Amino acid sequence: MLHRKIYQLYQDGREVCIFLRDQQRWIESGRIVDFEGDLVTIRYETEEEDEISSWEEMVRLESIGAVTQKLASVSKLNSELAVSDDCPEAEQIYPQFPEANSEWQQE
Repeated sequence: MLHRKIYQLYQDGREVCIFLRDQQRWIESGRIVDFEGDLVTIRYETEEEDEISSWEEMVRLESIGAVTQKLASVSKLNSELAVSDDCPEAEQIYPQFPEANSEWQQE
């Protein structure tokens, strides 16, 4: 199952966090750039003081203990969230049967 999930994430090119159980550490914000046999190649960046380093590691599939991916994020800078009324009118969703909705409300 993990083999298929890793392959899917590799094909999608999505950003992932991977826990390496043999090293007891997380690789954060990485991308799976190659997947062949039981070897997974992960590319990621680290930041220490004023220096950003790019890394590429090859790990065995059996070393991977967990894989997570970010589903969504919300900016902390803009505290006002957009709601459906803020969408352009062409993108707003209206009830398909307004008469049916009013009948349910009357009963």
